[in-house]
Amino acid sequence: MLDKKALDVQVLHVAPLTSIADYLVLGSAESDRQTRAVADSIVDALSRVNQRPLSLEGTTSGQWVLIDFGDVVAHVFRQDTRSHYALERLWSDARLIPISDKASPAPTPGAKERLTRKTRS
Repeated sequence: MLDKKALDVQVLHVAPLTSIADYLVLGSAESDRQTRAVADSIVDALSRVNQRPLSLEGTTSGQWVLIDFGDVVAHVFRQDTRSHYALERLWSDARLIPISDKASPAPTPGAKERLTRKTRS
């Protein structure tokens, strides 16, 4: 997300709160076009390590793109749409996972499993 200049990126650990996913990744963009570019970047990066989305919704409008990878669900919003739905407030009991403010390379195989083990400890 960060390599496409996504704004206010947050990772929420929601596993103790729901069976939907273990993590929600939230990010904002300034336009529909940027929202789609950020979503495409996520799909491309994870496809390179054989992680394909189970579902991809919202690319037509570009206001809110949801990418479901099973244990991880990414939401890319246009800023005004994110403010309206306020998922951070909805999931306020979730633990915020610190992330670097620098873009990092695509995760290596097994990175998701290491992240899951580390945060469940």
